[in-house]
Amino acid sequence: MGKGGALSDSVIKKILLSYTYVAIWIFLSFTVIVYNKYILDKKMYNWPFPISLTMIHMSFCATLAFLLIKVFKFVEPVSMSRDLYLSSVVPIGALYSLSLWLSNSAYIYLSVSFIQMLKALMPVAVYSIGVLFKKETFKTDTMANMLSISFGVAVAAYGEARFDTWGVILQLGAVAFEATRLVMIQILLTSKGITLNPITSLYYVAPCCLVFLVVPWIFVELPVLRSTSSFQLDFVIFGTNSFCAFALNLAVFLLVGKTSALAMNVAGVVKDWLLIAFSWSVIKDTVTPVNLFGYGLAFLGVAYYNHSKLQALKAKEAQKKAGQVDEEAGKLLEERDGEGGSTKRNESQD
Repeated sequence: MGKGGALSDSVIKKILLSYTYVAIWIFLSFTVIVYNKYILDKKMYNWPFPISLTMIHMSFCATLAFLLIKVFKFVEPVSMSRDLYLSSVVPIGALYSLSLWLSNSAYIYLSVSFIQMLKALMPVAVYSIGVLFKKETFKTDTMANMLSISFGVAVAAYGEARFDTWGVILQLGAVAFEATRLVMIQILLTSKGITLNPITSLYYVAPCCLVFLVVPWIFVELPVLRSTSSFQLDFVIFGTNSFCAFALNLAVFLLVGKTSALAMNVAGVVKDWLLIAFSWSVIKDTVTPVNLFGYGLAFLGVAYYNHSKLQALKAKEAQKKAGQVDEEAGKLLEERDGEGGSTKRNESQD
């Protein structure tokens, strides 16, 4: 009973911790999205400078990542040569900067709920780009599922009350760049045996993003910021916003490290529905029945895709374990044959 009770307590503790990590990630992800919308929207805080906001985030995250790795030794840095940094990290940093810039820009034109619906296209983009770069195998049933997700998002877009073409272009561009970045991480880093957690990723990628964003910032936003000289940076607003963005990366580190990437995908679905509800009830964005029907179709497609990926992962793990068992059994047989042969030789000598 004692042992059983102890085991039961440990299992309950593990489950509670997993749910805690999921809740923290949902809360922080939710907070960052709504906070960014609040800052950038012209009807709210009215600071429509997405490049500047992204640069503030990257500066803050790069500084904290440096302190955690170099000063407090919280995380071990990854050994990386200059050539590897230039050939692998710099392209990923360029894609990340474009993804953040465009996704933050979309908040100026689109509602939070509609942006979440458009983000359902992420698996479609990742799979399509993966097939293009030969990191994914083309399968007819998977592509049919991708088309069903796309159809659902198209229906949601058709039912959008505040449809803005430029905002949709920005968000779709952000999805495309983010999907390309995820595939490039597989090609340029994972294939070379390099794994970056969110903190080491920020340490290497954030300064690179900052450099890439400086060029468009000088030509697009700096002249406008100069003309509005009366504006003063609110350190409370931008400090807490940047801290939430960094805390979100830590939460990703905890969630994926302590649970799984699948748990993060499931948590992401819960977060999307919560954001749609919040956008409708609190921000008073219009969410139409056609919106919800279209997103529901896309949601079912994404859920099926995640389920298929999980089943494939389980099959791969089972195959790997079966191979290990076969290998161990083969070694045991070899050892026994060796022992039998030595025994026979000893008998013949006698």
